[in-house]
Amino acid sequence: MTTDSSSTNRAPAEGISTFKGRERALRADRLGTGGLLLSVLAATAPLMVVAGVMPTTFAVMGIVGQPLLFVVLGAVLVLFSLGYAEMSRHVHNAGAFYAYISRGLGGTAGAGAALVALVAYNSLQVGIYGIFGFEVSGLFATYADLEVAWWIPALAAALAVGVLGWLKIDVNAKVLGVLLVIEVLLVVVFDIAAVADPGPEGLSLHAFNPDTLTGAGVGTALCFCIAAFLGFEQAPVYAEETSRPHVLVPRVMFLAVTGVAVFFALSSWALTVATGPATIVPTSQEQSAGLLFFLTEDRLGPAFTDVLHVLFVTGMFAAMLSFHNVVARYAFAMGREGLLPAAFGRTTGSSGAPGTGSLLQTGIAVVLVLTFALTDDKPAGDPTAPVLHLFTWGGNIGALGVIVLMAIASLSVVVFFVRRGAAGAQAWRLVTSAVAGIALLVIAGYTVKDFDVLVGAGPDSGLRWILPGVIGLALVVGLVQGAILRARAPETHARIGLGNEAFQLEKEAEHTP
Repeated sequence: MTTDSSSTNRAPAEGISTFKGRERALRADRLGTGGLLLSVLAATAPLMVVAGVMPTTFAVMGIVGQPLLFVVLGAVLVLFSLGYAEMSRHVHNAGAFYAYISRGLGGTAGAGAALVALVAYNSLQVGIYGIFGFEVSGLFATYADLEVAWWIPALAAALAVGVLGWLKIDVNAKVLGVLLVIEVLLVVVFDIAAVADPGPEGLSLHAFNPDTLTGAGVGTALCFCIAAFLGFEQAPVYAEETSRPHVLVPRVMFLAVTGVAVFFALSSWALTVATGPATIVPTSQEQSAGLLFFLTEDRLGPAFTDVLHVLFVTGMFAAMLSFHNVVARYAFAMGREGLLPAAFGRTTGSSGAPGTGSLLQTGIAVVLVLTFALTDDKPAGDPTAPVLHLFTWGGNIGALGVIVLMAIASLSVVVFFVRRGAAGAQAWRLVTSAVAGIALLVIAGYTVKDFDVLVGAGPDSGLRWILPGVIGLALVVGLVQGAILRARAPETHARIGLGNEAFQLEKEAEHTP
């Protein structure tokens, strides 16, 4: 589909939330800079990254230069954000990725991207239930001497998240904000303690040495580390719920991506300082996900470590809620534009939340948790247990999907501004988008190539192709749906990516003699 110039050049009209009923629009003015920033940062789950992703990357990949990787990835994602943020000034749609891709590459490509986004963010959200249930089960066993199956707290969390998903987004932002701030403060306390009491090699900066990024594990380490950033790209999803989306969305994206890069680079460096760069890999292999708690026990005492264990769990809950909100809004946008049944394209009651999309996400979470629970015939600590498969499979499928979406969105930014005749004015943004897109495609290639390592499967396992194939299948099915709509329902196809603007155009057409 070629983008219609009248729709791509038209700015979203004021007051369109009242057109065809308020249920067609998300409630505006619910989020300011702080609420939006906290909503997207909660998805990064900082404590889960520091306690889980970082030790795993050190242990499995043997890459000492993880802090430098976060700096490199931060630079790539800043380049990506330059074009993505500029696009957000022209397109305000809860469909975010697929709306942007539709505006640049046409409605059929947008339909493909929509289904990839729905599958990817659902996978990320549901995957966290696995590790959440595992950790809560461990807390019951440690502090209450009570054996609780992992799926019981996982299902309880799914229901709690579902209830919160029906509330006003500013209420959700407050819940996410409190949990996030406490998480960050505890990690900062550890960082300071590690710097104040370094390991045998002192305050070594060796982890920032480019020589540490050598070996076969660098590509896979990139895949692990980029997953830690996921969340910053969600800011445009909430554009309709902010008062000044053209200002707040770009601001929050840059604050999020730079803040995450600095925070994770310093925190991973603090881990190398605490153990010493020469021993960070073997210590991570020995302690695994217990590395951070092992280090805080020695420096900050058992009471602090106990609090850290609890906040590790609440941080995962915050991430689940954040991803839940994103999935619900993608479903809402897709329902509003004919990519899902119309029931998904309406908000609920006074909260203005996308209630049907929230129910969909909760239903998917419950079904998948129960499916993995029914196949769980191994102890929870067994690395092959389905509880941990849920986390690794879901997390890596979702991460691959978002990386692919970012790469395609980078291309759509270039096409969008070229078609608008703005290539000269936006030249430097188009260059940065192209560079970022190429880098993201390389990372996506490494992710597919090393998927067996990412999910802990053998090199001969069919899972190395089946799991990433889920994203490929979603893309193909979405493209087929888009092609069918183009042939059989061209008016619906033309609305893909336009959001409320499409209904405003209909209103104007109705009043045109």
